[in-house]
Amino acid sequence: MLFDKKSSAQNATKTATKTNKYTISGYVREAGSSEPLIGVTVYAPQFKAGISSNNYGFYSLTLPADSVLLQFSYVGYKPQFLKINLDQDQALNAFLQPEAALQEVEIVAEKEVRSTQTTQTSQVNIPVEMVKDMPALFGEKDVIKTVQMMPGVQKGGEASTGLYVRGGGPDQNLIVLDDATVYNANHVLGYLSLFNGDALKSIDLTKGGFPARYGGRLSSVLEMNMKEGNREEFAGEAGIGLFSSRLVVEGPLKKNKASFLLSARRTYWDLLLNSFLREGTGLGYFFYDANAKLNYDLGPKDKLYLSGYFGRDKFYVKLNEAENRDQFNTAWGNATATLRWNHLFSDRLFANTSFIFSQYRFAIDYDFKIPDHQTTFLYYSGIRDLSLKSDFDYYLSTAHFLKFGFMSTNHYFTPNSVRAFDSSTEVNFEKHETVSNLESAVYIEDHFTVTPKILLNAGLRLSHFFSEDKHYFNPEPRFSAAYRFSPNATLKTSYAAMHQYVHLLSSIGTGQSIDLWLPATNKVKPQQAHQLALGVAHDLFKRKVLLEVEAYYKKMDRIITYREGANFLTLNDPLAKNGMDWESNVVSGQGWSYGLEFLLQKKTSRFTGWLGYTLSHTQHQFDSINDGRKFDARYDRRHDVSVIMAYDASEKIKLSASWVYGTGNAITLPLAEYSVPYHNPDSEAITPEELLGGNAVIGEYGARNNYRMPDYHRLDVGIQFRKKLKWADRTWDLSIYNLYNRRNPFFYTLKTNNGKRELRQTVIFGFIPSFSYNLKF
Repeated sequence: MLFDKKSSAQNATKTATKTNKYTISGYVREAGSSEPLIGVTVYAPQFKAGISSNNYGFYSLTLPADSVLLQFSYVGYKPQFLKINLDQDQALNAFLQPEAALQEVEIVAEKEVRSTQTTQTSQVNIPVEMVKDMPALFGEKDVIKTVQMMPGVQKGGEASTGLYVRGGGPDQNLIVLDDATVYNANHVLGYLSLFNGDALKSIDLTKGGFPARYGGRLSSVLEMNMKEGNREEFAGEAGIGLFSSRLVVEGPLKKNKASFLLSARRTYWDLLLNSFLREGTGLGYFFYDANAKLNYDLGPKDKLYLSGYFGRDKFYVKLNEAENRDQFNTAWGNATATLRWNHLFSDRLFANTSFIFSQYRFAIDYDFKIPDHQTTFLYYSGIRDLSLKSDFDYYLSTAHFLKFGFMSTNHYFTPNSVRAFDSSTEVNFEKHETVSNLESAVYIEDHFTVTPKILLNAGLRLSHFFSEDKHYFNPEPRFSAAYRFSPNATLKTSYAAMHQYVHLLSSIGTGQSIDLWLPATNKVKPQQAHQLALGVAHDLFKRKVLLEVEAYYKKMDRIITYREGANFLTLNDPLAKNGMDWESNVVSGQGWSYGLEFLLQKKTSRFTGWLGYTLSHTQHQFDSINDGRKFDARYDRRHDVSVIMAYDASEKIKLSASWVYGTGNAITLPLAEYSVPYHNPDSEAITPEELLGGNAVIGEYGARNNYRMPDYHRLDVGIQFRKKLKWADRTWDLSIYNLYNRRNPFFYTLKTNNGKRELRQTVIFGFIPSFSYNLKF
């Protein structure tokens, strides 16, 4: 009997040991550079438990005590298997080897985290290398242009980088670079975006089903993270093309402990043009941008990151001769800075705290002087943010993964700052407007594994905005769920409520440079949206191809636009009677957008790319516009198609092509026209037209957006010739924009020809070949 008791005690001890759980945590990095890898799957097959690494490469997994085999897998990298004896909490870092360029990437078993294994709907990961492989206008590889080719995303027009996601406007997209908000993502008046792909590590677009950690916009989140810099050796990339040149350098400051990354781009057309002009004259346009990042490991539990972006565009005309001066400048630019601190409170609790600065500014400057006369005019507007945010990842158990945190942003708006002087008319006007607002939020979300087949993500965000003694408090519930009805197929659904407290008034509605950012006020309420999505994700062909089909419905309220007859100039004319009162020049309304999106994507092997199709409809309604009737939004497109392909033909040659098609934009054209004498009732000054006499042509308009432009389509092709030199990899990149020279209209004008009014289209880009020369060392 005593022996039996002893045996029972020994068995009980063994059972207790078996039920003990310990935590494995660490970082996943790229071998050779020690660059953290985002979204790597860490999987324990015997327990059917796994997690993915966060934005800093950190993971944590709690498992029963045992001999554990861990699999680390990531698309484009060789899977790594590590076996450990889990009898205590352990730190385990992994270094993954990239696959060879032409080697077929085999995704091992069902352990890879794919769209079919998550609750997230309406999200697309865009490989940075795919951006670099795309044929492009002027040879400039553009992140935003690639994003525009995804289902559910529309571009504003020919060569525009405006994003119109599921019926939303360009201001309804939260564009984030290393935690910092970017308010204007355009160079060259919208033809190029400001993001240099050579400096980026990851690009993720979320169109719906927003997790609770995201907020402040209605339509999408475009989140980009910069590389940290090679921690083991110095490396770099350089390129020269028809439009600009660029350089990226990175390397260790202290090997395996601290590193840096610097990148820069600049156009040089202005330098070439001005070399042919006589002294004292100037005409040109240029942009430049720069990215920088430093990181330092303070120890096993603390890391510091400092990153920033600065860019500027400028167009100028000048004519200086003797005592005469005539100069015009317009410039706009962004600046961001982020200081981040990573801290491990425990092997299950990871925290990131960020101090963030972000600024966008637009300015116009005119200076005219002759001996007896002087005219000067200066206008600028902008927005500046100072933010503090903390985000926590808590790996509670294999069934519950919590994210929670807070943010607070102080917005400083400059709607108008105007200074005007004219010696002849004795105009001497100066006005400077500034507005300060506080936006804050707290959130929590739980990634909950109910069963191996049922996954949930439930969250709540509480947002607050303070404006003009008015407090706005809004709860924003978020929910998404997934049911895996087979190992390769998942049914998903999501709901998200969003609020937006900043508004954008644009001169022509395309998100280009002449933009006016303004806060919600007592009169102009915050925008809000509710979105539902339902879809299926299916892995095909041994999980090398992903098929996603998703339907969505979005209702938008309190969206704003200019009232009839108002525009950017009426808000900023210093002589207008009510020109500074922007609230009186806008109206609020509502919108509806619904559609079906189809995506077939292949990210691995020698042949990569995607096929996207969107069937959608977007309508707006404003009480004082179009007699209060609904009308199609300008960028409503019934059909939108994109086909993207890249093929490694050999170690030396890579081919790429993209074809896009879209229903034409809706625009408003007059039904009839008549002439009246020039007169401006909103201005006390006499206009030159009134002084000289003459008539103005006035249009009689019918329904808003009553005409459709022709369908848009275009084929771009590219080829890369690669060669390994002794000290670098060299690439000649040749591309052709608009191969079959489709004359896609940019805008329409009405002209008089032989006494008859004719509708004429303006085309800006036809068949355009380009090249660039690139080195990677």
